[in-house]
Amino acid sequence: MSGHSKWATIKHKKGALDAKRGKIFTRLIKEITIAAKSGGDVDKNPRLRTAVTAAKAENMPADNIKRAIQRGTGELPGVNYEEFMLEGYGPGGVAVLLSISSDNRNRTVSEVRHALGKNGGNMAEAGAVSWMFHKKGSIIIPKADAKEDELMNIVLEAGGEDLRDDGDNWEIVTEPSAFEDFLKALASANIKPAMSEVAMIPQNYIKLEGAAVGTMIRLMDALEDNEDVEHVYANFDIDEKDLAEAAE
Repeated sequence: MSGHSKWATIKHKKGALDAKRGKIFTRLIKEITIAAKSGGDVDKNPRLRTAVTAAKAENMPADNIKRAIQRGTGELPGVNYEEFMLEGYGPGGVAVLLSISSDNRNRTVSEVRHALGKNGGNMAEAGAVSWMFHKKGSIIIPKADAKEDELMNIVLEAGGEDLRDDGDNWEIVTEPSAFEDFLKALASANIKPAMSEVAMIPQNYIKLEGAAVGTMIRLMDALEDNEDVEHVYANFDIDEKDLAEAAE
């Protein structure tokens, strides 16, 4: 059972709330701006294409997307962001890996260290936990929306790596290079994912129970509330019922 996909699904549902939309837009605009530094043509820039697709999925206005691209290409003035990774541990020894884009590294590191320390965790040295994660495409599909044999056929034909049973959902894992082709194959089959992303997927998971569940959720929320934190990856596993209750 994959703690990654369970949390990602709940995060997606929470993120759809209007109260979260401002932070979602801020992160997406930042990602578009950074991606556009390598070129403003979405057809020639895979990272930018992925970022723009994600922005459109959140109903971001086209003008916002255009301005973010122009800031990245230098057509409009913008902020210079530094991208880096931070590593740490959460409750129960859970490995935590953070993708950061910040205009002030010292401020962000201090804020992340504070969030970890306040919620049962601590910072770790570079390389301490990153080896536990592999970069993969992750596509989450509710079981009510697709049958296993149908998805397995698509996995085999489109070059998917794995199809995992994760409670109420299927999780499809792909190589990053096959991610976009796989989404196209799903669209052709009229299957809409609940969530899809290229993410750092844990190689193994630590099962959390009892008080550690609530502490882990508070830590995830605290880290994701930081606008400099683009993504939080962690190798925890929690029973779906406990995770949903703790996230409410």
